[in-house]
Amino acid sequence: MATHVQQDKTTQTSFGRKLWLLVAPDAKKDEDGRDNFNSRSQFVLCAMGGAVGLGNLLRFPSVVYNNYGLQFFIPYFFALFFIGIPILCLEICLGQAYRGGCVTAWNNNNHRAKGVGFSMVFNGYAVSGYYVAILGYALSYFRRSFENPLPWQGKDTIEYFFDEIVQRVEPIGEPGSMMYYPSMRVIGETAGWSFLIWFATWICTFKGVGMTGRVIYVTMALPLIMIAILAIRSMSLPNASDGFRLYLGLWRNESLAGPTVWQDAFGQMFFSIGVGFGYFTSYASYNSKYANAVQDAFIVAISNSAIEIVSALAVMGIVGFLGLSLEETGRLGTFSSGFFYYPRALVEMPGANFFSALFFLTLALLGLTCVFALYEVLVTMICDTDWGKRIPRWVISTVVVICSYLITLLYCTEVGFALLDAIDGFVNDLALFFTVWCECLFATTLYRWRDAVDQVGLVSYSLYNGGFILAHFIGLLIAHLVSAEAGAGAGFGIFIAGALASAFVGKTPTVVAPTFWGNNTMLSRFWYNAFYSGNQLRRDLNRVVATGSNWRLHWFWPICLKYVTAPAVGLVFTFAYPKFLNLAPGSDRMSQNPPYIYSFALMHLVMVFIVGLFIFPRFFNFLIPETRREDGKWREVMPQVTVGGGPELVDERVENATGGLGGVEGQGVGGGVVGSGSSRDGEIQESKGLNSQRVQEPSDEFVSEPKGAYVDRS
Repeated sequence: MATHVQQDKTTQTSFGRKLWLLVAPDAKKDEDGRDNFNSRSQFVLCAMGGAVGLGNLLRFPSVVYNNYGLQFFIPYFFALFFIGIPILCLEICLGQAYRGGCVTAWNNNNHRAKGVGFSMVFNGYAVSGYYVAILGYALSYFRRSFENPLPWQGKDTIEYFFDEIVQRVEPIGEPGSMMYYPSMRVIGETAGWSFLIWFATWICTFKGVGMTGRVIYVTMALPLIMIAILAIRSMSLPNASDGFRLYLGLWRNESLAGPTVWQDAFGQMFFSIGVGFGYFTSYASYNSKYANAVQDAFIVAISNSAIEIVSALAVMGIVGFLGLSLEETGRLGTFSSGFFYYPRALVEMPGANFFSALFFLTLALLGLTCVFALYEVLVTMICDTDWGKRIPRWVISTVVVICSYLITLLYCTEVGFALLDAIDGFVNDLALFFTVWCECLFATTLYRWRDAVDQVGLVSYSLYNGGFILAHFIGLLIAHLVSAEAGAGAGFGIFIAGALASAFVGKTPTVVAPTFWGNNTMLSRFWYNAFYSGNQLRRDLNRVVATGSNWRLHWFWPICLKYVTAPAVGLVFTFAYPKFLNLAPGSDRMSQNPPYIYSFALMHLVMVFIVGLFIFPRFFNFLIPETRREDGKWREVMPQVTVGGGPELVDERVENATGGLGGVEGQGVGGGVVGSGSSRDGEIQESKGLNSQRVQEPSDEFVSEPKGAYVDRS
């Protein structure tokens, strides 16, 4: 009898565990013991979930409306292919190749760059707090959608939003003096919905990517279906064609000549695609190390743009239906289309309650996947540490969710909307742009910098790159204080002077630059200073992410990051200062408003993190596993020698130089390199970090390519 009872208990336990794993599956493990997504589609959908959010359904239609006409898509697609996709490739490839979250991945890139990784975590977590409050607003509307008639019927929808949903209080203060808020009462409904959202986030993520990867099929599919329904319904409304004509049926050459449409397109690309917040790097660290990272980046970026272009149909149909015009409404803000004008149109639609509930539930579900991603950035950083590995993930997740909810409560008060608006503005205008600017510069300047210094000397290297960075600061400062033309002249003048000086004072490289750049000493010096770090990063990453038939990082990618993306990001970054100092239209006394002062100061912590950890890199070593703290120091000097490699490279010995800026196929690297790898007894070591593998090359003489050697075809 006892035996039968024991067997029954065992059977029940086994059945219970199977049922539990069906609902909350474990993540599969990679060779290095790290959790992995159970399929490629799970990673792509999770990455898309981070990118596709409120920016697609709320902000993009407002930006399109403000810059109506087909010409808007010229700067938009320029921003997509020259800013969004290059940075997205960088973030996904680093996370995947280095097998770690933001701080670990950037520490591997260079130990002085870990501040960039920490700033990405800071940006993501700063957004998550107020993002949940916005979803609380959407769910407040969702609850009211079941009242018949809709409670905002016959009312001004703008006043209804601020008085009934947000319940904000206006600041008090005389012009020129500091303002203050008379009340900070917690709004119970917003706080309650925020609790529900954080609880749902915990339920869906506490077991890691195994659970998140299962849930994402539902949380991504449902809102996409709902967006399609809303777009079809909106375009079927009377006069919807007028909105469609504003969207795609007009062409206005004059708007392309001004800066506004370019600023709006660049800002939308950053807000929408989500670079700089860290979740692409965090999610990619749970992807297969040899997955097709570059192709995944293109899939995520193009899918995100396609979704927001379709989403805009749902709003532009409403614009035509209501007969709105830019002259009547003025420029729309981030929330205008979703919380002001869409509710107004819903009242006049047949089936108003149904479509109201559908619209606001879509907003909530779209935002929920973004909360998953933003929250995962901090959890991954903690789980990567030595001390974090000793704590169960569910405990870490629970503590993070509780702390996050307490922060969100600040945005659930009567002053919460002002704080939300301030944090949202300065995260995107200051912290995000500065972080991404540093991403571009650090990846293409610091990576394996000792190789370049070994070839041209520290003075030459510093003159070129110091001049490049100084040109950004001086050029942009003069552009704001004097004129755009004067700023451009000063910036280019400083850059050219630094480049010429570096070419004259540099040492003669012992390993000549490849192709055209190796024709004489001056060109070789210039190549090492201008292109070496970024191109070597590309080659090393390709050894991991471009194995087999995977897409490769193109030779133009690092050039774009340093000389197109970085200057564009730096330019947009500087617009935040005139706005805060009340020197720009729409600044609205920000420098006398406490939430804006607090947010402006808080977002400058990003600069403190990046600059401080560049100077004192050991301060945050407690966030790096002890076994990986030396990975980003690159003490070995190996000019043009690639490191890393896929599983099929274990027996390979020779790495030929790349095409394009990287070298000539079929030749040794620049006439011979002293290989200084870390292999032992002819074997290449395996490790978690990309830079743990070295591909040794012949030392003195050019030798022909041995049979079976690896050739970098990029």
